[in-house]
Amino acid sequence: MEDSAPGPGVRFQFTAIGTNWTIDTGTRMPETVRQEILELCEDYDKAWSRFRADSLVTQIARAGRGGIYTIPNRDIALLDLYDKLFAATHGALDPLVGRDLELLGYDAEYSLKPDYEALAARVPDSWVRDVHREGARLITERPVVIDVGAAGKGYLVDLIGQVMRRAAIDAFLVNGSGDLLHAGSESVAVGLEHPTREGRVIGTVALDNAALCASATNRRAWGTGLHHVLDGRTGQPVNEVVAAWAMAADAATADGLATALFLAEPGQLEAFDFSWVRMFADGRVQWSNNFPGELFL
Repeated sequence: MEDSAPGPGVRFQFTAIGTNWTIDTGTRMPETVRQEILELCEDYDKAWSRFRADSLVTQIARAGRGGIYTIPNRDIALLDLYDKLFAATHGALDPLVGRDLELLGYDAEYSLKPDYEALAARVPDSWVRDVHREGARLITERPVVIDVGAAGKGYLVDLIGQVMRRAAIDAFLVNGSGDLLHAGSESVAVGLEHPTREGRVIGTVALDNAALCASATNRRAWGTGLHHVLDGRTGQPVNEVVAAWAMAADAATADGLATALFLAEPGQLEAFDFSWVRMFADGRVQWSNNFPGELFL
């Protein structure tokens, strides 16, 4: 997505969890707040990255007989959200797609070489069958690869927003590579980037004290039909929807629902309070009646 900063101010740019971030504020952010954000991102990455040898996710993935693991209490809400998304999509949105992504080539080494033989012989893991959760405790009986890519970046956006608010910074725009969280008295104009036509947008929306997240199959793609949005029930990339946008009060919900729109009909997601747009491979566009933006159709 393309955004404009909320008026004259200062932009803090950094790299975290393998992607680029910007935070726009009306005045310069104190160095202590910047450092707190960087430390938060590092701690979050050390818990949830499947690309780091020292992460909790890697520890779980390498445990031959499984085990009992404790996630940060801070992140219980993230797994609560996954419970809801898994149920709403009847298992299509599953945080245990990590092993399938690895076999498709999206692994820690970025081999980008699918192992089709292993994929053909594999039964996809299941969040409700292969992991037992008790609050902050995860219990496994064998190796599983957790991938929180569907909602995890949005969740970190929210955590950064919490840091800003604790520091009494009440006007900001957090942009985690397209996952946006806005706060302040002046809305921000955002363009909905066309997934296949560079430099074009399919519409615009005014982001006003809310979150807007997008997902597209071309963002992390490495071959024909190979991308990061998988159906957890089959372990295979989806092919009908190519892009989706979701607006909600918080970025974790918006991020998770932007992915869920690839995997489920909008009616299955009515328990969530959000608005949305999605584009299909044949060029069709659907949107919710409450989407507050303008679409160029």
